[in-house]
Amino acid sequence: MDYQRKKKLTYFTIGLIFLFSGVEYAVILPTIWRYLQTLEADPYFLGLALSAFSLSGLLSGPLFGYWSDRTRTTKKIILFSNLFEIIGNFMYFMGYSKWLLLSSRLVAGIGTGAGSSIFGFLSRSTASEDRATVFAAVMVCRQAGLLIGPAFNIFLRLCDFHLGPFVVNKYTAPGLFMFLLWILLQLAVVFMYWDLPPMERRMTYCSSKNNGEENVHGFDEDEVEEEVRPLITSQEFVASYSSVMTSSLSKSAVSNNSLNHIHSSLESHVATPSHELHRSFRNSSSCQEFLRENVVVLLVAQFITLFNQTVLETMVTPLTQKYFNFKELENSVMYCLGGVVVIAGFLFVRWLSQHVAERVVLAIGLTICNISCIWCLIFLANPLGGFSWQLTEFIIGVFLQVLGLPFVAVAQVSLFSKVTSERSQGFSQGVRRSVGGLATILGPLWAGGLTEHMYVMMGAMVTLLVMLTIMLAFSYKRLVEPTVEHMESSHICT
Repeated sequence: MDYQRKKKLTYFTIGLIFLFSGVEYAVILPTIWRYLQTLEADPYFLGLALSAFSLSGLLSGPLFGYWSDRTRTTKKIILFSNLFEIIGNFMYFMGYSKWLLLSSRLVAGIGTGAGSSIFGFLSRSTASEDRATVFAAVMVCRQAGLLIGPAFNIFLRLCDFHLGPFVVNKYTAPGLFMFLLWILLQLAVVFMYWDLPPMERRMTYCSSKNNGEENVHGFDEDEVEEEVRPLITSQEFVASYSSVMTSSLSKSAVSNNSLNHIHSSLESHVATPSHELHRSFRNSSSCQEFLRENVVVLLVAQFITLFNQTVLETMVTPLTQKYFNFKELENSVMYCLGGVVVIAGFLFVRWLSQHVAERVVLAIGLTICNISCIWCLIFLANPLGGFSWQLTEFIIGVFLQVLGLPFVAVAQVSLFSKVTSERSQGFSQGVRRSVGGLATILGPLWAGGLTEHMYVMMGAMVTLLVMLTIMLAFSYKRLVEPTVEHMESSHICT
């Protein structure tokens, strides 16, 4: 099978993984509380079950990421992690007790850790200028799952039969449904997923070809050549490193001597005292990398974005019940419309990222989020006017909040892949996802305890966003600084 076909099938399978993860969230979340009530669980068990899923994903993400960095493979990691999803959802389907249900979400959450390996794989196998587009497409798949997930519940709620010793009803059916979906996904990964060569490997192939060596990677030469692009092509790179690379890049043809000269120039540049920090990036376990200013800003953006999102998701249902008397149908329609807005936002960001820099997209998203939170603080904490005016205030606030999410989400994950080491993308993406997992745990806890104190809840969200905006303003120019690994691989095939 040719390389291009393998690439398309692999990306399609990745889309299915994120689609199914969105479906799982949308299928289980609406019914889990009533499911727990049938098992005589206390109200706090709902928070425990939701947090358990995020907690196990938070812990497993860096481990799976580190595993993929060491082996440079993701297929067997995905197959292994999907086993936890299969087992966890079957435990959810069994549902003998509230403790088994809690354990099921803990086990299933481990499977989400493979996302860090997938993002690391995408970072290594895509060109820098294409990365935001690819990440946006992947995120659209998860949002599509969140959108179509509630539709499955329309059919699952009609289930009422026995399957051997197990009862299949509207509460246990989501677990059985996801159990079957994850088995199908296992088959898709086995037959449709390939560990594509990373960008640096394709660069090595290009270098080998220039030196007259044979192709040892097993891919068609013409197809591999089509995939080879510089990782960093911006003028900012040239300006930052012109003092080092000018003499090497001025040559019109690349020979063994010129390649060695580039390599030696890089080594001597990294060895200088003023660049000791860059040398530490070669060690994938180094904590120095995550203490860099641009990395910290992006991690903070990840945390605050997901924290505010989960706070909004937690508070929106009590608000609609209190002021508009919304029930299940109205809330389902509201979530569906919100999903449409988010998907449209991701598609727009996918197009926009091809025309402007990711940091510009991030700035636009933060501006929208700031406007949204200030609007909610003014109008939703204490709604004014009659029913129609209050509903208008609510719609505008929620619309702005979900509109800003795609801008920030895509920009920060794309930028994060560029300012962290290329050789440890799996672990780095695992750290990023763990920070997001911490936010999804703390967000509902914060909102759940302050539904009657909206000024405090919304005030904290506004404060966090203002803090992030200030951090972005001071770090704006440093959000595109490449690492040494980026710099080396960028000019191998020049």
